[in-house]
Amino acid sequence: MHRILVLGGGLVGSVIARDLAADEALDVTLADIRPDALERACGETNITSRVADCADPECIRAIVPEYDLVVGALPGRFGYAALQAVIDAGRNYCDITFMPEDAWELDERARSQGVTCVVDMGVAPGMSNLLAGVAAHRLDPCRSVDIYVGGIPADPKPPFNYKAAFSPADVIEEYVRPSRLVEEGVVVVKEALSEPELIGFPGVGTLVAFNTDGLRSLVERLDVPFMREKTMRYPGHREVMLEMREAGFFDEDPRDVGGVQICPRDVTSALLFPHWSYEPGEADLTVMRVSGVGEVDGVPTRLTWDLHDRYDPATGFSSMARTTAFPCTIVARMLASGAIDDPGVHPPEDFAHRDDVLEGIMSGLRERGVLFTETAEPLDTAS
Repeated sequence: MHRILVLGGGLVGSVIARDLAADEALDVTLADIRPDALERACGETNITSRVADCADPECIRAIVPEYDLVVGALPGRFGYAALQAVIDAGRNYCDITFMPEDAWELDERARSQGVTCVVDMGVAPGMSNLLAGVAAHRLDPCRSVDIYVGGIPADPKPPFNYKAAFSPADVIEEYVRPSRLVEEGVVVVKEALSEPELIGFPGVGTLVAFNTDGLRSLVERLDVPFMREKTMRYPGHREVMLEMREAGFFDEDPRDVGGVQICPRDVTSALLFPHWSYEPGEADLTVMRVSGVGEVDGVPTRLTWDLHDRYDPATGFSSMARTTAFPCTIVARMLASGAIDDPGVHPPEDFAHRDDVLEGIMSGLRERGVLFTETAEPLDTAS
């Protein structure tokens, strides 16, 4: 029996733990510093709870050797240090953390330890990376990759028309971090929230897409001359976020307020959390489209993968938690079984050439009700 440690008992980490614990061959422990979060996630399940400060790399180094495999579901600001600690402890790792640092700086460290780490293995980043890699692999040449993704409430309400199925601080980071795109083979940097465009999705309606820094490792790993990733929200949300950002509400430099040093972003996160939190049973949606344009046997072709997922009332799992957690748990099982065993730090696109990994992930998602629709469309001219 494989002993698996899940770091972080939040909205996604709890779903990761529950999905893994459904496998009788896995002994799952969920670690979090919050006893109440552990009680919510582990109550009346076979998951072992462990109170631990996962923000402390030394704590992670101390407890990880007791387990065979580690899965990371921490807020982005803790991701890099946790990855380094797991590598130092000599354990394989599957992670969904949207860390701002460059995880691949630890590749040689992981190789020297003989451990395999798959990072960014959620929905976006995650499935977006994998499918972009598949497009680049199948199209010869691949001329462009476009990624559109949004996690949104099924019933939007003003003034934000938005709720967050994960840490508000990580959402704010998306709206602040400069966006890297690839244009004519050159990496260009643009402001987050820039270049808005309207895009329609069946069953959802019109959404606004804008630049965010979602390409991440794809910028370096794929040889595609045009690539971009855009986040989607309901109309009106982007303008509110842009005004708040420009007014300084997302700044991290402390401000003196009545003789007290206060970080504006911390205050903003605390104030937004009640407005952006889903009520029990409140439905959310995840919509994503990954498309690549190029040639198949000399024929100009567009390959597209569409996802339209909803909150699952049977389990109470939000759509964003489902679509983020399940790719991670499927790959974690592949690490546990040895199906993936290449030492180093790997983003999902590293496995785009492996049909067994792609089919294993897609079949696992189908079994859990997360469905990607794939289409191949011949084009009159490549665009």
